[in-house]
Amino acid sequence: MTTEEQMKFSQRYARFNTQPQTLLGKLLTLVLGAAFLVLAFMFSLVALTVVAIGGVMLWGWLWWKTRAIRKQMREQGRQTATDGYIIEGEVIRETDSPPQSGRLLR
Repeated sequence: MTTEEQMKFSQRYARFNTQPQTLLGKLLTLVLGAAFLVLAFMFSLVALTVVAIGGVMLWGWLWWKTRAIRKQMREQGRQTATDGYIIEGEVIRETDSPPQSGRLLR
């Protein structure tokens, strides 16, 4: 770097070229930094609490709105168990003609 470039650099970033802090300045920086960290932690706890309460409220609302459906499903399960038979099956369709090229089976 040339001297001119160094001067431009030092002028541009003059705010970073400060004298070393005194003991009082360092102590104030430490106290303010600690206070900022405590406030940030408190804010994150409040934000997490709001999100958790919102999630619980949404779950409760969905649980309340689906109670009739859950009741019907329980009743159908009891009826199926008392009927005594369950029909399950699989269908395999065989055709004599080959599939047309470029098209999926219908």
